[in-house]
Amino acid sequence: MTVAPESDTPEPESERRGLRLRGITKRFGSLVANDHIDLDIRPGEIHCLLGENGAGKSTLMNVLYGMLQPDEGEITIDGRPHTSRTPKEAMGAGIGMVHQHFMLVEVFSVAENLILGREQTTGGVLNMRQARATVRELSNRYRLAVDPDALIEDLPVGVQQRVEILKALANDATYLIFDEPTAVLTPQEIDELIAVMRSLRDEGKAIVFITHKLREVRAIADKITVIRRGKVVGTAQPSDSEAQLAELMVGRAVNLRVDKEPPSTSADPRLVLSGVSVANGAGALVVDGLDLEVSGGEIVCIAGVQGNGQTELVEALLGLIPISQGTVTLDGRSITRHTPKQSIADGLGYVPEDRKHDGFVGSFSVAENLVLNHFDEPPYAKGPALDLAAIRRNAEDRVAEFDIRTQSVDDPVTSLSGGNQQKVVLARELSRPLSALIASQPTRGVDVGAIEFLHRRLVTERDRGTAVVIVSTELDEVVALADRVAVMYRGRLVGTVPPSTSREVLGLMMAGVPTEEALAAASVTTSSEEDAALDKDAAEREVGT
Repeated sequence: MTVAPESDTPEPESERRGLRLRGITKRFGSLVANDHIDLDIRPGEIHCLLGENGAGKSTLMNVLYGMLQPDEGEITIDGRPHTSRTPKEAMGAGIGMVHQHFMLVEVFSVAENLILGREQTTGGVLNMRQARATVRELSNRYRLAVDPDALIEDLPVGVQQRVEILKALANDATYLIFDEPTAVLTPQEIDELIAVMRSLRDEGKAIVFITHKLREVRAIADKITVIRRGKVVGTAQPSDSEAQLAELMVGRAVNLRVDKEPPSTSADPRLVLSGVSVANGAGALVVDGLDLEVSGGEIVCIAGVQGNGQTELVEALLGLIPISQGTVTLDGRSITRHTPKQSIADGLGYVPEDRKHDGFVGSFSVAENLVLNHFDEPPYAKGPALDLAAIRRNAEDRVAEFDIRTQSVDDPVTSLSGGNQQKVVLARELSRPLSALIASQPTRGVDVGAIEFLHRRLVTERDRGTAVVIVSTELDEVVALADRVAVMYRGRLVGTVPPSTSREVLGLMMAGVPTEEALAAASVTTSSEEDAALDKDAAEREVGT
C-alpha cells in the first residue's frame, strides 16, 4: 500500500473524523476491480454504495475489512493511517461486516457463534454464562431479540441476520458494513432491518449499505455514492428518482417499468402440476404436495425467500432430479419421469438460476452455446457430423436478435458480461417453439440495462402463447412481470394472488401466513394507519382553530 503525500495545510478536526479511503485500487490480473476510489464514511451516517453486480462494491469493502489487500491507496481512521491485513485486525480497529452469505456455524448456538475467535475461559472451560449475558445485553440494547441458546440451523433467515449484526456489535464496531443484506429477507424483515440500521446510526455508528436495489437506497440513505465499472461516477440524493439513480448506475436512461398488455390466456392450462413432491438427498421433502396450473399466454411468478424449495421444484420439472410423488403434464402429456432431453424435446424451455454452473459451457464459443440443447439435430447436424456453417448462421441471427454484445460468435462465452451471458442462455431457449418456459432468477447478477431487455423478451414469449413460470426472489421483478403470483414457503404453495396484491400481504405470505390471514392482517394495519392519520388531521385542525 502506498501512502499519499501529506498536505502542508492541516485539515480541520471535523473533516478528519471518520473513515477515509483515498485512491484505493485493486487489480486481479488485467481486471481493475477498484480504480482509485475515494470514499468518506462518517459516524452517524448511513452511506449507500450503489452499483450493478460486478461494479466493485464488495471488492472495495473486502479491502476495507482486511479480506483483500489493495494494490494502491490509503485508508485512514480519524486521520491516522490504517492497514487491515486480516479481518481480525479490521475488527480491532472498529470495523465490522455483515456478509451477504452468513458467516455462521449452523450447529453452534447463538452464544457460541458470538464468542467464536475470542473465547473467554474460566479454569480452561468456556465461560458460556458470560457469552449468554453478552447476547442478552446486546439484544436488549439494540432491540434485536435473539435466544442465546438457539441453534443457528433452527433459526429463520431474518433472525440469523440479527446474529450476524450482533457479532459485529459485540466487537464494539463503529463502522458497520452491510453487504447486500436484504437478498434473503421478506419485505417485513427488510423493514425491521432498516429500523435497526437507523437506530445504530442514531447511536453514532457509521453504516455502509451495499446494494443494487434502488427502492431500498431511497428509503434509508443519508448519502449515496455510485460505483460503475470499478470507479466512483458520482453521488446522488435519496430524493432522486429511481430512474435518475438507474441512469447514474448504467450511464444511460433506463425504462424501469415493464410495459405489457393484459394476458390473453388459452382455455386449457398448458403446464399442470398435481401434488408434486420432491425429496432432497437426505430423504426430507423440500417440495410438498404442490398444485399449480399455468395457461398459455400468462406469466406465473413463484415468489418466496431463497431456500424454500424453489430450486428443487424447477430442477424436478426439467428432470434433473426425480419427482417423489405427483404428476406434471405439458399440453396434456405426462413429463413426470422424463429426462431433461425428453422434456426439452416436448417443448420445455429452461433458464437455470446459476448460469455459470448450469446454463452454459464456459470454454465453448458463443455459437456452440447457442445450440447446446439441440446440436445433434437438423439443421445443426448431418448424421454424426456438425454443420458448422448452420451453427454459425444461427449464432449470427441470435446475436443480432438478442443484442448480444460480443466481438465474434467464436469468442468463449466467459468473455461476455453477465448480462450478455444471460442473453445467450435465453436466446438458446427461445430459438425454438415452446409450450412452457421456466426461468429461475432470470436477472440475477445482470446489469440494469440487460434486465430491461430480458424482461421485454419474457413478456414477448408470453404473448406468443407460451406458459411462462418465473422464479424470483426480487419482489419488484415479481410484481412487474407476473399475471399471477404464487408464493412458496417451506416447499408448499401458500397461495396464488394477483400482482396488485400489496407488498405487505406478499411479505406475510412469504413468511408462511395463509392468504386469507395475510389479507386480514394487512387490512387491520391499513385501518390503524388510516385512523392514526385521521386523528393527526383532527388534532392539527383543533390547533389551527
